[in-house]
Amino acid sequence: MKVYLQQHIRQIRLFTGLLSVLLVLVAILAIATKGLNWGLDFTGGMMTEIHITQPTTLSPTSIDKHDIETALQPTLGQFTSVTPLGGEGRWLIRYATQPAGIPDIAAILADHLSHSDSQIDVVSNSMVGSQVGQGLMEQSAIALMVTLLCILLYLSVRFEWRLASGALLALAHDTLLVVGLFAITQMEFNLTVFAAILAILGYSLNDSIVIADRVREGLITQPEKATAEICDNAIISTFARTMVTSGTTLLTVVALWIMGGAALQGFAIAMFVGIVSGTWSSISLGTLIPQWLSLEPKHYQPPLIDDMP
Repeated sequence: MKVYLQQHIRQIRLFTGLLSVLLVLVAILAIATKGLNWGLDFTGGMMTEIHITQPTTLSPTSIDKHDIETALQPTLGQFTSVTPLGGEGRWLIRYATQPAGIPDIAAILADHLSHSDSQIDVVSNSMVGSQVGQGLMEQSAIALMVTLLCILLYLSVRFEWRLASGALLALAHDTLLVVGLFAITQMEFNLTVFAAILAILGYSLNDSIVIADRVREGLITQPEKATAEICDNAIISTFARTMVTSGTTLLTVVALWIMGGAALQGFAIAMFVGIVSGTWSSISLGTLIPQWLSLEPKHYQPPLIDDMP
């Protein structure tokens, strides 16, 4: 693998860089045309907790998550979500506020699931107001801006601006790809997905800094080499570390995706896409952008001091 990388790393960097530019354009187009399917955390809506008493004996008539969604979505909308709670037979139903008022969930379920002998009781109804949702959206935007400003400040202090630009654009690339995916698929964009984006920023930044440090080290210690060769060597020297870190993290995210249930599905999908895109953007954009901006070893060499009187 290392021999293959040494022979083809420059072509890989160029290909992944061009692929990144194409995917970012698609993501921006999707966000601009389709927009995001904002969750109830941001838009406001209803949350209803129900308790279903299953038949005394297990049978095919027992109600599961799919049965509840199939029964409610024609009335409450296709983005109605059903999440199991801690107790047996307890479910949390999230749906947009209905113009006619609070619907009778128990009556709807009883009408559509008349084949079941289960007893359906509404435990509680609660509303997430639109003002609360608007406040959460504003706070989320502020949190994202503060995070990006802190990252920008850190990169500007640690690296020369050409090298810092590569890491910063890699972060923007990862964020746009995740948001673009949610715009294309119209999956619900809620607070857990937003939390995943903040986590992706930190993960991608760490990966970019490791490679950028190697590039900076090469520019200082090997000024006779071309920038492209130094970037190639930096990627090859950190490739094993990158694969181990990304691979182990992806295993955890996949386990969360499979076993975390519907409540964590959006978070797991966002993390999975962000980790994959963060790995290749650190390799491609993180090194190509400084190279395209004409980063050279002289930018990291100490300035010459004129000792003439």
